[in-house]
Amino acid sequence: MEVQQFYYDNKIVKKFIYATMLWGIVGMSVGLLLAFMFLFPNVTDGISWLSFGRLRPLHTNAVIFAFVGNAIFAGVYYSTQRLLKARMFSDILSNINFWGWQLIIVAAAITLPLGFSTSKEYAELEWPIDIAIAIIWVAFGVNLIGTMIKRRQRHLYVAIWFYLATFVTVAVLHIFNSLELPVSALKSYSVYAGVQDALVQWWYGHNAVAFFLTTPFLGLMYYFVPKAANRPVYSYKLSIVHFWSLIFIYIWAGPHHLLYSALPDWAQNLGVAFSVMLIAPSWGGMINGLLTLRGAWDKVRTDPTLKFMVVAITGYGMATFEGPMLSLKNVNAIAHFSDWIIAHVHVGALAWNGFLTFGMIYWLVPKMFKTRLASTGLANFHFWIGTLGIILYALPMYVAGFTQALMWKDFNPDGTLVYGNFLETVNEIMPMYWMRAIGGSLYIVGALVMVYNVVVTIKSGQKVEDELAEAAALTRVSKSRTAGETFHTWLERKPIQLTILATVAILIGGIIQIVPTILVKSNIPTITSVKPYTPLELEGRDLYIREGCVGCHSQMVRPFRSEVERYGEYAKAGEFVYDHPFLWGSKRTGPDLLRVGGKYTDNWHLNHMYDPQTTSSGSIMPSYSWLIRNKHDRSGIREKMEAMVTLGVPYTEEDIANAEANMNEQATQIEKNLYSDPDFASTYEADKKYAAENGEEFVEMRDREIVSLIAYLQRLGTDIKIKETNELISENK
Repeated sequence: MEVQQFYYDNKIVKKFIYATMLWGIVGMSVGLLLAFMFLFPNVTDGISWLSFGRLRPLHTNAVIFAFVGNAIFAGVYYSTQRLLKARMFSDILSNINFWGWQLIIVAAAITLPLGFSTSKEYAELEWPIDIAIAIIWVAFGVNLIGTMIKRRQRHLYVAIWFYLATFVTVAVLHIFNSLELPVSALKSYSVYAGVQDALVQWWYGHNAVAFFLTTPFLGLMYYFVPKAANRPVYSYKLSIVHFWSLIFIYIWAGPHHLLYSALPDWAQNLGVAFSVMLIAPSWGGMINGLLTLRGAWDKVRTDPTLKFMVVAITGYGMATFEGPMLSLKNVNAIAHFSDWIIAHVHVGALAWNGFLTFGMIYWLVPKMFKTRLASTGLANFHFWIGTLGIILYALPMYVAGFTQALMWKDFNPDGTLVYGNFLETVNEIMPMYWMRAIGGSLYIVGALVMVYNVVVTIKSGQKVEDELAEAAALTRVSKSRTAGETFHTWLERKPIQLTILATVAILIGGIIQIVPTILVKSNIPTITSVKPYTPLELEGRDLYIREGCVGCHSQMVRPFRSEVERYGEYAKAGEFVYDHPFLWGSKRTGPDLLRVGGKYTDNWHLNHMYDPQTTSSGSIMPSYSWLIRNKHDRSGIREKMEAMVTLGVPYTEEDIANAEANMNEQATQIEKNLYSDPDFASTYEADKKYAAENGEEFVEMRDREIVSLIAYLQRLGTDIKIKETNELISENK
C-alpha cells in the first residue's frame, strides 16, 4: 500500500481564528452599545451613523457573518483536511475565501452605518455586496468539494455531511432572497412584494439560523467534541437520522415567523407543523453530542474546553426546544414582537454559537502551536463569567417578554385597554434592560480574557504553518454498492451524489411553500383602494428604510382584540402589494405603525423625530435631528419609479414625468402644515436668519428629509377605510 506524505495548511486556519476573535469583540461591542442605548437613548445624539437603527443590523451581521462565519471557516478548514486526509484543494481558493470574506465584512461595516440597507433581516447588505458574498461562498464550496474529490479517506464522516448541506443551502437561500432590482450603485428594491417578500425573507431568515448558525456548528460538534473528549461519537445511526431529518424538516419551518400575519393560513400552518416536528432531529443531535461524553465526565470537570462544549450543546437543546414551542400559535400570540424572542435568539447565539466557538479555539490553538494553553485558570474564569453573562442576559429578557405580553393584552372590565399608552410597558421593563446590559458586559469581559489567553499561548508556541502528515493513497473501488454495503455507506463515499441528495432534500420544502405564493395570484387578494405611493412618499419610505425604523416598529396589526383596539383594523394581504421590500418588522420596541397615518399632526411627527421625549414622555427613542437639518436629494425619483414599474407597480408614464412637480406640491403642503405651529414658524425664521448671517446655504423646509418621512408616515394605513374593508376585498375567484 502506497503511503503518501503531504502537508496540512494551518496558515488558513490561523487566519480565520484571528479574524474570529477580532470580529467577535467588534460585533459584541456594538451589541453592548445597543444595549446601553435602551438605557441612554441619546448617548450618540446627533451622529447619524451611530444611531440605533443603523447600528442594529451592523451588530447582527457582525456577530452572524463576521464572528460566527469566520469560526465556521476556521473549524471547517481544520477538520476537513484531517477528516479527508488531504490538504485543501486550492491554497489560492482558501485565501480568496479568507480575504474576500474580510472585505465583505469591512464593506458591511462601512455601508450599514451610512444607511445603505435593504432592511431585510440578516440580509440588509446591498446588491454589490450580495454578489460578492455569492462569489466568495462559491469559492468556499468549490474548495470544499474539490478536497473531497482528491481525498485519501474513503468514507465521508458525519461532519462533512453537515458542511456540504451548509454550502448548498446557504447558496440557494442567499441567491433567492437577494433577488433585487438595482436602482443605483448602493440602492435596490426586492423583486418580491409584500406577503411574497415576507415569506421569502423568513424562508431565508429562519434557515440562515438553521444552515449558518446550526448545521455547520453541528458538523463542528461532531468533530471537536469527540476529539476534545477522546471518545467516539455515541451513535453513528443516530447521526444519519439526525442529518437527513434535520435538513429536510428545517427548510419548511420559516413561516412560523409570520403567524397571525397577512400570510395565507395554509403557509402558516405548514410552518407550524414542521416546526413541531423539528424538535425530534434537533434533540437527537443534542443527545448524540452529550452522550459522546459518556465516560469523560471527570475530564469535563477539569477541562475548560469540554465545559464550554457541554454548555454549548445544552444551549442548543434549550433553543431547539423553545423554537418549536414558540411556533405553536397560542404561544406565538404571546411571544411574538416581544423581548421573549430576544432572549430565545441569544440563548442560541451566546451559548450554542459563542461557547462552541470558544471551546473550539481553546482546543485548536495549543494543538496548532505545539504548546499548552497559557492559563487553564483564565479559561475557567472565562467559562464562569460567560455563563453568568448568558444567565443575566437571558432571564431578564424572558421576564421583559412576559411583562410586555401581559400588559399589551390586559383589558379593563369596560372593554378598554388597561395600558393604553405603549410607553407604560416600556417603563415597566427598564430594570430588565439594565440587567441585560450587565449580562452582556460580563460576556464580553470573558471574550477579552480569552483573547489575552490565546495571545499568550501563541507567543509561547511554535510557528508551524504547514503540518506534515501521511496517509495511504485512496484506491479505486466499484462505483456500485458492494456486497453487504448499505445504501448510506455507499453514499458516504460518493460526495457528488451526497451533495445532490442533500440539495433535493432542502429544495422540496422551499418549492412547495414559495412557488404557490409567488405564482398563484389568488393567494394574495387585491384591495381596490390600495394605490401606489406618491413620489414623495416613496422617497420617505426609503428614508424609513435607511434609518432602520423597522428594527423597532412593526407594520403588521394581527387579528387580536388587543391589537385592533390599540392600533386599528388588522392587516390584510392586499395592503402590501406595492411594498418592495415589506416592512412588517419582528420586534416592537415602539408601537406598531401600520395605521399611524392621520393619527398625529405633521408638527407632532417633526417634534417627535427631533426630540421624542417632548411628545412622548418616557420614550427611549433616540433623536433623529439630522432629518430636520438635511436637504433631501430626490433627484433619483424617476429611476426609482421606473424600477417599481418593472416590478409591477402601476405608475404611468405621466406619473413618472410629473414626479418632481408632484413631490414639490405635496412637500409644500406639508411645509404649510408645519408653519401653522407658531413655535415652529419662529424657530424656522431664526434658522433662516442664522444661515444668512453666517453665509450658509438655507434649505427650505419642503426640501428637507423630514418632510419626505412625514409624507410616508401620514400615508400608512390610510388606504383602508375600516367600515368598507369587507367591500374592498376582491376574492379573485
